[in-house]
Amino acid sequence: MNIQDFFKQFPDDDACLDHLFHSRYGSEPVCERCGVIGDFKRLSNMPAYTCNCGHHIHPMAGTPFERSRTPLQKWYYAMFLFTTTRNGVSAKEIQRQLGVTYKTAWRIAFKIREYMGQVDGNDRLGGGGALVEADKAYIGGKDKKGAEDKTIVLGMVERNGKVMTKIVRNRSGIVVSGSVADAVKRDSWIATDEGPAFLKLSDHGFKHTSVNHRKGEYVRGSTHTNTIEGFWSWLKRGIYGTHVWVSPKHLPTYLGEFEFRFNLRKRGELMFPILLASFPKP
Repeated sequence: MNIQDFFKQFPDDDACLDHLFHSRYGSEPVCERCGVIGDFKRLSNMPAYTCNCGHHIHPMAGTPFERSRTPLQKWYYAMFLFTTTRNGVSAKEIQRQLGVTYKTAWRIAFKIREYMGQVDGNDRLGGGGALVEADKAYIGGKDKKGAEDKTIVLGMVERNGKVMTKIVRNRSGIVVSGSVADAVKRDSWIATDEGPAFLKLSDHGFKHTSVNHRKGEYVRGSTHTNTIEGFWSWLKRGIYGTHVWVSPKHLPTYLGEFEFRFNLRKRGELMFPILLASFPKP
């Protein structure tokens, strides 16, 4: 979908609300009060629909748009921007594009990132002997005193499949291997670098092989970490290039956004439709 397609499908708030209503309740919703099927009409004085018996349905309830005074079309357009960019969208860019305050733009971006992470989910990776690459990355910079203030992020990606990230409190073998065990099915093959944090993976029942980057070894047969390292490079370009800086508090929502985009990298045309079709059902 390009920008012309977007405004053709969603020319105003009413079109967006109708889409949201039918996406969540279907084309023939059943009234919870009287049981009549498909007899709902749009109310003129509020973004809601009513049955002849007086029962109301509020399509925005339970979605990121609930209690928002920002027009629904602007929310939809912000979601469109998030799914048609490679390196993310800053709150400043949303402010410029939507003509809203920076505070509103930041809240819209936060809610959309949070929603993208929920849609992507965190199903366990691997299984059946599948190969999963694991690696650590350090996101951040220095604090006000100039000391290192980086967040440790563990990344796991199934070869030719999905990626999952987790923030870990330290890089000890117990914490890192335990986090991998929580995210990856036991009958998987784990490929890592020579980092000592991964030495305990075999204790959890994984087949584990590694390459030694310090000795210039980057590939040995099927063992390498090129996929997850490619994800780290892309993630850091997005964070440092688009956002400049991300606080540790909000880093999980940015990780969820980039996971969603990476996991649909081969079907980019589905990103926007999937978000539009994934609002929680009542």
